[in-house]
Amino acid sequence: MTTTHIVKLRSSEKQFEANIDETVLEAALRAGFVLPYSCRTGSCGTCKAFVASGQVDYGVYQQQALSDAERGQGYALLCRAKARSDIVVEARDVVAAEGIDIKILPCRVAKMDLLSPDVMGLQLTLPKNHSFKYLPGQYIDILLRGNRRRSFSIANVAGQESVINLHIRRVPGGEFTNHVFTELKERDLLRFQGPFGTFFLREDSTGPMIFMAGGTGFAPIKAIIEHALAGNVSRRMHLFWGVRARRDLYMRELAESWALASDQFQFTPVLSEPLAQDQWRGNTGLVHEAVIASYPDLREYEIYASGPPPMIEAGRPAFRTRGLSSDRFYFDSFEFANDQTQVGNPA
Repeated sequence: MTTTHIVKLRSSEKQFEANIDETVLEAALRAGFVLPYSCRTGSCGTCKAFVASGQVDYGVYQQQALSDAERGQGYALLCRAKARSDIVVEARDVVAAEGIDIKILPCRVAKMDLLSPDVMGLQLTLPKNHSFKYLPGQYIDILLRGNRRRSFSIANVAGQESVINLHIRRVPGGEFTNHVFTELKERDLLRFQGPFGTFFLREDSTGPMIFMAGGTGFAPIKAIIEHALAGNVSRRMHLFWGVRARRDLYMRELAESWALASDQFQFTPVLSEPLAQDQWRGNTGLVHEAVIASYPDLREYEIYASGPPPMIEAGRPAFRTRGLSSDRFYFDSFEFANDQTQVGNPA
């Protein structure tokens, strides 16, 4: 019985072996090739690709990520699909992320800051004899007992490889987030694996960029923007940050400072449910609607979006009707899957 199959990327002619018990994405990462992906649970659809030839086991996934019609047309989710013969897939390899090793490392909680009533900032430090390379916008998995994991986007720029900052929102009934808010202490030890994901700045592009953050989706976008500003990126940038109430803009002053420091940068906060005491006179409603109101023609733009799935799913078709090319919409959907990987705030 054949235990491995060849996976060929049609666009680049690259190929690698996939074991019958691993997904196409796992095989690619093991071979050093990075394909577009985010949640790794069949929920977000980032890794959707056309299977040009060969057979796959589609695995378990969510209907919102891959419709029956798309599956009938030959598409599969590479984070769920397993090769059952040699296959050819139409998936672009993300060269910028190649050569970055995915590691399991220990870390220590160096600092805890309550950023808002329900958002905790964690600063993790690595042992001095360990290095950790990542791209701003990527995420790590905190490893828990029982082979469980919780995923969080890295909120600080690369170049500080011995320090990792996370923004953790407390979720009602969330086992790990409740632990963070009630039991975790400075100097406690944790283990993590990473980096993961292909949500990071495409530095080979030259067009203007729109960033759309929802809640703690601000964390990876913060890292990307700080990276761009530090690198003197000359492209125009506009950040829209959608939250419920004013208190949820937990780093508003930082975002405002970016706008003051650079003529190329704009910041627009958007409140969906402002409180009376907020005395809010700014934008209200859904954050993707604020983007469209400011940019009715998106043909020249790239959009980087990070936050809850409803925000991503509302924005995707709305932006497309305004001319945004699908290959210029980069997103990090904070998916939740029972005790599995969750990009962003875990339960």
